[in-house]
Formats: sequence, structure tokens, C-alpha cells
Amino acid sequence: MKRSMIFLVVAMMLVLSACSSANNTNTKNEAAKTGSEVKTGEVNLYTSRHYDVDNELYKKFEEETGIKVNVIKGEADELIERIKREGTATKADILLTADVGRLFRAKEDGLLQEVSSDILSKQVPSNYRDTDDMWVGLTKRARVLVYNKDKVKPEDLSTYEALTEDQWKGRVLVRSSESVYNQSLLASFIEINGEEKAKEWAQGIVNNFARNPEGGDRDQAKAIAAGIGDIAIMNTYYFGQMLNSQEPEEVKVAENLGVFFPNQETTGAHVNISGAGVVKGSKNAENALKLLEFLTAEEAQAKFASANYEYPVNNNVEPSELLKSWGEFKEQDIPLSTLGENNAKAIMIFNEVGWK
Repeated sequence: MKRSMIFLVVAMMLVLSACSSANNTNTKNEAAKTGSEVKTGEVNLYTSRHYDVDNELYKKFEEETGIKVNVIKGEADELIERIKREGTATKADILLTADVGRLFRAKEDGLLQEVSSDILSKQVPSNYRDTDDMWVGLTKRARVLVYNKDKVKPEDLSTYEALTEDQWKGRVLVRSSESVYNQSLLASFIEINGEEKAKEWAQGIVNNFARNPEGGDRDQAKAIAAGIGDIAIMNTYYFGQMLNSQEPEEVKVAENLGVFFPNQETTGAHVNISGAGVVKGSKNAENALKLLEFLTAEEAQAKFASANYEYPVNNNVEPSELLKSWGEFKEQDIPLSTLGENNAKAIMIFNEVGWK
């Protein structure tokens, strides 16, 4: 009798154990299907961007995939040098910069590897991707003219080149030649008009400075409000940020300014991108590709547009209402890689004309 009871207890334990094992297996399978399984890895992101919307998107990516995003921030040139120093021991998986010229440099230095997928090709047009698939654009912005609406009329404006005319003497505001945005702008002129014409333009702008260059793009807008100058060269997203700033004074400044897209009847407005590439030797290249696909998908692109006032690179996503209110515009029709190729020449020209 006792033996029978023992056998019965053992048998019941075996049945319960088998059921528990089956339930655990089913739970794991369901978790895998829904993407809710515990962490599936990580991706190390070296980025020169510093916007809240980026952090929000990384968190969303983590929630959807279980892949942890480790963010290391710094200036683009510093991050490139860091990856060089770290060599094969680098933990970097993705390099993300706010200018295509720095991506070009990283590619030339052999720091990036080819990465492509049908998803990326579908989500990002070829003109915002490297021809060798070494980097991909994430957002874009135009470098435009912002003007004092009380002193300048839109019909007074036309092209970047026209800013060198005598009527603008002592009225033009722009940041220093150390700004990569200005370097890429001049690099585009070198590509379109040649070095000599580009140098003439840079010299003409120096001649028409309202003051020696200082501060960032938003500081140029504030200088207009202070009566120092009447027109500034700025990136569109900075102007959008000012209009929606938490600082009432910034909003007040921006509301008195107008936006003008130059060269619409000729070569088009200058456009640059924030973009990213997968680092050569990445230990998490598959996860890196997933993050790039996520950031170029419609949901993330719409978030970039609405929260940071950047233009989407994904053609299925419309600009935010604020960007739409400024109107459509023609873009320069040049390969973005030329902004990096002509960077050294642009810096040399700036030095020659005294654009500090």
C-alpha cells in the first residue's frame, strides 16, 4: 500500500513538472512572438546630436525590440578621433553626426562599413544615402535667410550670391567659419560654381558683415532683434526651435523674423543632413542596422519633424505644419558627398578671405 502511494506521488510530480515545462516553453514562444522577451542585446551609439527627441526615440526602440541603446555624446570630430584611437577595441557600433561632411571623413578614414537592407532602400531615397552604402541620412535641414520683417521685404531677397551686393553692407549676420554648417554651405558653392566664384562669394559676405562672426545660429537671430544686423544665414530647424522655445524672449525674437529660401529660380537652397553609419568591426552590427531602420521608419521620421522641426528623409512622411507654413522649396541638386570632398578647400578659402 505504501509503495503504491509512493509511486502515485512520484507520477503526479512528473506530470506537474511536464506541464510546468510546457507552460514555460509556451510563455517563451509567446514572448518571442510579441517582442516582449527579455533583452536581446545592445547597440553602442556615438552621436554628436543633443536633442530630447533623439532620447525619446531610443527609449521607444528599446521598448519595441529589447535592444539596449548605449549613448555616448561628443563633438563629431572628437568622436571620429576616439574611434580611431580605440581601433579594433572600439565599442562603437554607430557613428551619428549632424553634418554629412563628417560622415564623409569617417568613410575616407576607413571607419565605416557597408550596411544596407531592402528596408533602408525603401525608406530613404538614394540621394540621402552614400553611393557605397557607408552611411544613411536620418533628417535634413535647409540653410536659409532669416530677416527682420520691419526692415527687409521678401521681394528684396533672391539668392545667396545677392547678399554680397552693396545694399547689404553692414547688414549680414552669420556664425564663424569654424561652423561645419558654413563649411558645407561653401563646399556646395565650390561644387556648383567653382572655387573662384565660391571665393568671391565668401569675400563678399565678409565685406558685408554686420559684426565679426560669433555665437550659433540662434545668436544671429537675436542679433537681428538687437538691431545689429538685418539678415542672417540660419538652419531651418533652429528657427523652428526658437518659435517653440520655452523661453518667451526667444519666441518674441523669432516672431518678428521671416524665412526665405534662396536660389529658387537657380540652383536651389542648400540642404544638409544628420546621418549615421555603422562602424567597421561593430560587435552589434545587426542591432545597429535595426536601429537605423527604426529611425528612418515613418513613426520616427514624423517625430523628428514635429518635435525638432527637421525635414523627413522618408518621402512617405510629410513635414510638420510649421515647416509646411514656410512653403515648399527647391534643393541643390548635388551629391551630398561633395560637401565632404570640398571641405578642405572651403576651410582654405575662409582663411584666405579672413572669415574668422
